[in-house]
Amino acid sequence: MSDTEKQEPAPGVQIRGLMRSLDRATLATGMAGEDFWPYASLVMVAVDQDGSPLMLLSDLAEHTKNLKEDPRVSLLFDGTGGYDEPLTGPRATVLGQAARIDDGRLAERYLRRHPSARMFASFKDFGFYRVEVERAHIVAGFGRIHWVEAADILARRSEALEAAEAGIVSHMNADHADANQLYASVLLGLSGEGWEMTGCDTEGCDLRLGGSVARLDYDAPVKDAEESRKALVALVKRARQSAAV
Repeated sequence: MSDTEKQEPAPGVQIRGLMRSLDRATLATGMAGEDFWPYASLVMVAVDQDGSPLMLLSDLAEHTKNLKEDPRVSLLFDGTGGYDEPLTGPRATVLGQAARIDDGRLAERYLRRHPSARMFASFKDFGFYRVEVERAHIVAGFGRIHWVEAADILARRSEALEAAEAGIVSHMNADHADANQLYASVLLGLSGEGWEMTGCDTEGCDLRLGGSVARLDYDAPVKDAEESRKALVALVKRARQSAAV
């Protein structure tokens, strides 16, 4: 076994990583009244802390009409952008059932990821949906192809961190904007000034600047606000040490 194979994450972890790192996906639904002919469309997505996909959809959209007739959906998360040979890059098709939700925490998590969607969120013909993941198919490159069940895709939930997330994000953006910038520019090598945190979970945090999003993983999983604070502080120290070299 090569060093690359030894270091490569498990397929379920790779799938969850793709979902966390991307802010859009291709949604496939079956067209009602057309013998459920496959219909694909672009949707903006976020994920819950465990990795379950979240969407804000209009009742007028064809895909919403379709899933109201049959809630089974597929979401293609395409991580091949920037590859000279796209077929060597990772992509995952996530299968599950979409259900409309009325959950303030999930709505805010989505809207922090997509701030421009706030103008639509209060419209009567828009609603939030959560996809209950059943399994997924990942192609991580030539010959690295796997079917993975939901239990191996989704992260363990932490109610304590779910309750604390909004406060952590607000605090980081209001009082530690310099840390967010270090995360993006030093640890992730990203350009631009003004990166903000949009979410945090047991495995890492999400950043955004304009139309760009980024994902930064912790060194180890956390389970509450205090452990999150320690993980974020450790990342800041690492970034400052790297910047000083």
